[in-house]
Amino acid sequence: MARWCYRHRLVVLLLWVGALFGLGVSASGAGTNYTEVFSLPDTDSKRAYDLMERAFPERAGDTDTVVWKVDEGSVRDDSVRSRIEPALREIGRMEGVGDVAGPYGQEGAAQISEDGRIAYAQVTFAEQADAVPKELVQDVVDTAQGAGGDGLQVALGGQAITRVQAPPTGTAELVGILAAAVVLFVAFGSLLAMLLPIVIAVFGVGTGMFGTQLLSHVTNVPELATLLATLIGLGVGIDYALFIVSRHRRGILRGLDPEEAAVTALNTSGRAVLFAGGTVCIALAGMLVTNLRFLDGVVIGTSLTVVLSVLAAVTLLPALLGLLGHRVLSRRQRRRPAAEGLETGAAGGMAARWSAAVERRPRSVAVLAVVLMAALAIPLLSLRLGTVDQGNDDSSMTTRQAYDLLAEGFGPGFNGPLQVVVDGEASGGLVTAVRETEGVAQVAAMPPTNGVSVIQVIPATSPQDVETDRLIDTLREEVIPDAGATAHVGGVTAVSKDFASVTGDRLPLFIATIITLGFLLLMLAFRSVVVPLTAAVMNLLAAAASFGVLVAVFQWGIGLDVLGLGQEGPIFSFLPIIMLSLLFGLSMDYQVFLVSRMHEEWVHTGDNARAVRVGLAETSRVINSAALIMVCVFLAFVLSGDYGAAMAGVGLAAAVALDAFILRTALVPAVMHLLGRANWWLPAGLEKRLPHLAVEPGEDTGTPEPDTGTPPAIPAQRGALSSVGASDPGRPAAM
Repeated sequence: MARWCYRHRLVVLLLWVGALFGLGVSASGAGTNYTEVFSLPDTDSKRAYDLMERAFPERAGDTDTVVWKVDEGSVRDDSVRSRIEPALREIGRMEGVGDVAGPYGQEGAAQISEDGRIAYAQVTFAEQADAVPKELVQDVVDTAQGAGGDGLQVALGGQAITRVQAPPTGTAELVGILAAAVVLFVAFGSLLAMLLPIVIAVFGVGTGMFGTQLLSHVTNVPELATLLATLIGLGVGIDYALFIVSRHRRGILRGLDPEEAAVTALNTSGRAVLFAGGTVCIALAGMLVTNLRFLDGVVIGTSLTVVLSVLAAVTLLPALLGLLGHRVLSRRQRRRPAAEGLETGAAGGMAARWSAAVERRPRSVAVLAVVLMAALAIPLLSLRLGTVDQGNDDSSMTTRQAYDLLAEGFGPGFNGPLQVVVDGEASGGLVTAVRETEGVAQVAAMPPTNGVSVIQVIPATSPQDVETDRLIDTLREEVIPDAGATAHVGGVTAVSKDFASVTGDRLPLFIATIITLGFLLLMLAFRSVVVPLTAAVMNLLAAAASFGVLVAVFQWGIGLDVLGLGQEGPIFSFLPIIMLSLLFGLSMDYQVFLVSRMHEEWVHTGDNARAVRVGLAETSRVINSAALIMVCVFLAFVLSGDYGAAMAGVGLAAAVALDAFILRTALVPAVMHLLGRANWWLPAGLEKRLPHLAVEPGEDTGTPEPDTGTPPAIPAQRGALSSVGASDPGRPAAM
């Protein structure tokens, strides 16, 4: 396949360009139909939601808030009303705005704070937030804020308002690609070679995004899926192309013509990319065992993007290599073979020195790495799952200012009201019991609608406060049963609490599933029990340390000001499952690329120390370059303007950095040195029964094997996994 793609490069390129533009045109014509499906079966908040749906079957569009505060006097003063009321009337006349409910009237008296200094109006759009045109939202913001100044502060909050505060779409992706380009240029020293991984990532992510957009019309796909698909697609697309291009360039420098170098690269590193991409998809599919239907669309979008990125790497990339020929090398590299002879492929420099240092002091390296990872994991002990809201936005954002003004004027719980929902008429005793509950600031009982009664409850504490969680438990477990009523507690805060509980309950099953699948795959690949067991432990250690970093930054607030990410709060409820899926998939990639080179050397020599030393020396540079690219891409999502995306980006960047720079280049080789030949132990019974999975066939360099006095290859290992790094030029790789 690689040879065909290389020789028919123009056909392959045209097919990919046609696919990208065809999907793009189709997706643009069809539009988006993303659906936010937060199905939490058998939860109290879900039952409350179902009753609310029955009571109010026709919901209006998104409702946002305009808040204003006077430095002196009262919001009721004519000088204030004469500025605010015309602005509200103008907003109400805008096309796309359904209604504006202000405080200046008998029905709006409750929308003015007790001290008279803060008031708010509710702006109801004709569509939900994602469908409201940004131009309309910007007009609303400009009109409202135009009434401010001279002692009158005006701020706006709500989901639609959030859309106009975010940086332009694509900013994070562009910054990530530019940062990756710098790393690639430093690694390759060639502009054309630098562009190859970026082009592959653009095609993979582009077709994946458009494909996901089309799939949103036939199945439930949340908008979050596109963000995560971009996040993971850019990372793996660039990384996978980097591994293949590195092998291709190495082949040319060792005397192969460009076509043979490309075929060899695809038949070696390309096979490893297929295996690595498969492991990422398997890790992502592990989210399905949680039975959280909200995540199904995330699995679809991210897996499709990974599959298309892998497909681009193994078909489009050889075509592009054919177009470039020798120009994939820098000018200096193209001149060097004639002047200095062909490259021998022996690893040297800092990588070789580090590998030798790990071999000399494996125990010290292992202890230092474990201590560092354990120290970073300590904050994990205070992990609290929950939701983040506009109270976590940066203080310069109007949504955060509106949030703070509402909390100041109407209490911290005003931003996260609860609903006690009764199927039928709520008794006076229930209303009284709820009102007298400790932690309740305000209660408003609404008359029955369509046979459903709703009691609006304003907590005395903020939505993210642990006391609010306790209030929900008190209402459910004590107040409602003691009142002899059948009622359910709902609202965004209650849904978030239930989501965190469900996630926590199902997390162990999810972790066990992806650990088991990863163990089985690595056991098949490396014909070993110890190697996959070591990888499983390392993955758990990386997860613990990366979540420790996440808690320290976003829950404790360390460095939030530097990153410009607003205020600390709990960790997103869904983030552990999504992060663990991506982390386990990516860490499996690095494990495959590292240990497969060690395994090849072990097959040739039977010398574990040499196998670990050579494997680390020859693969650490490309692994670290790939990890650095991932870190740049992930950290760029801090610029997305989305607090959740920033949290995922920082968490994944920390996870990849710790996994590649500490675990794979220090702890894993140190432990393998300490374990010795036990690394490659496989019970005889399993050896006979397990199928042989050749992730990467041997690379035939065409160089005869010299007499080095090393032991011959172990017969039982023939046909097993081979190189991902450069083959030792002095030995033909195992077939």
